[in-house]
Amino acid sequence: MNKGELVSAVAEKAGLTKTQASEAIDAAIDAITEALKKGDEVKLVGFGTFAVADRAAGTARNPRTGETIPVPASKAPKFKAGAALKDAVNGK
Repeated sequence: MNKGELVSAVAEKAGLTKTQASEAIDAAIDAITEALKKGDEVKLVGFGTFAVADRAAGTARNPRTGETIPVPASKAPKFKAGAALKDAVNGK
């Protein structure tokens, strides 16, 4: 499912126009992104939790040259599915 298909599905289920559904989805994604930028977690009960994980600095190897390259520390978004979502996916 791509974003257009998601917009159509949300519009149909919520009784919204596609424009309204698209704006709502964009607003939700923006709110989650802003919370993660601040270092907050976003918990959606029954769906899952969005959080930020710290990645330690390390080294990598360029496969073409074999040269070792330093990789700086960074932050990465992560998602942990909630129990209700896991059960729905597994058909329970």
